[in-house]
Amino acid sequence: MRNLKTYHQLFENIQELTPEQVKWLNKCTDGGWKLNSQTGLVDVDGDFVCSKHDLTDFKGIRFGVVSGDFICEYNQLISLVGSPQDVGGHFSCSNNQLTTLEGAPQKVGESFYCAHNRLTSLVGSPQKIGGHFDCDYNQLTSLGGAPQEISRYFSCKHNQLTSLEGAPQSVGGYFYCQNNRLTSLVGSPQSVGGDFSCSNNQLTSLEGAPQKVGGWFNCEDNQLTTLEGAPQEVRGSFFCENNQLTTLEGAPQKVGGLLNCEDNPVSEETLKSIFFLMEKRKSYLQAVESLWSKIPLEDQALLYRTGFEWVSPEERRKLEAVRAYYGFKGMI
Repeated sequence: MRNLKTYHQLFENIQELTPEQVKWLNKCTDGGWKLNSQTGLVDVDGDFVCSKHDLTDFKGIRFGVVSGDFICEYNQLISLVGSPQDVGGHFSCSNNQLTTLEGAPQKVGESFYCAHNRLTSLVGSPQKIGGHFDCDYNQLTSLGGAPQEISRYFSCKHNQLTSLEGAPQSVGGYFYCQNNRLTSLVGSPQSVGGDFSCSNNQLTSLEGAPQKVGGWFNCEDNQLTTLEGAPQEVRGSFFCENNQLTTLEGAPQKVGGLLNCEDNPVSEETLKSIFFLMEKRKSYLQAVESLWSKIPLEDQALLYRTGFEWVSPEERRKLEAVRAYYGFKGMI
């Protein structure tokens, strides 16, 4: 249902808005709208959708409260000045030319989408989101200004992030920060109700990761040599494929799903055997010692540490020679 007004109300609004503005409001509003005489802003009772209108601004209109959704995606917007400050439903400004979120709503009842823009920071975004927050495919180098409390998911994948400082500290659903340039997880949420993915970054450590993850945890395709700092409880599966792991020290104490650890220097079979014993409450050293005689020589050479007291001096020299050989072989 489009805007329904008496002739008197229409006449009053036209005194403040141009015919073109009135026509545009009627076309985009699913419900009713009115010009608030006290604020000078246009309030919408329902949804407002102005996608694919080739807009560079909101035609000079400034919105106040929108009870439903406000959707302005797939335009040429360079600024959110004029957008509503209170949105009861979803807000989406994805697929525009935005470099800043200044002017964005400060209260959003459902989800906030700003993907596929040119954002370099999240300053100006709402601090509390009732649904999802999606800022994928931008040019973010920082999460400064990001919402601090999100009921569902937060996604900032495919950006240029080098740090998670400023990220939400509480996310009810999943948190995705894959395909960035992260070298550390310091600053990441400490409470994640769903999945956590930091794959395809430049991580050498998991320090800073949440200690409890309600879904699966994915840190594949990084440069990890250890799992120190990993969550200690993961209700889903734990993915650490394609890293440089030569130890499982720091691995979660409890994983509800599978351990996926292929494409590391130590073989998948060996790592999974060690992890199986660790899940039976053996320490990492106890697990390795229990399996030592069954572990292939190449894996032994990679796993060996000075703390392996059960390894004799003669065997240690042999392992060091094997490690040196494979290191030299890998350089050829």
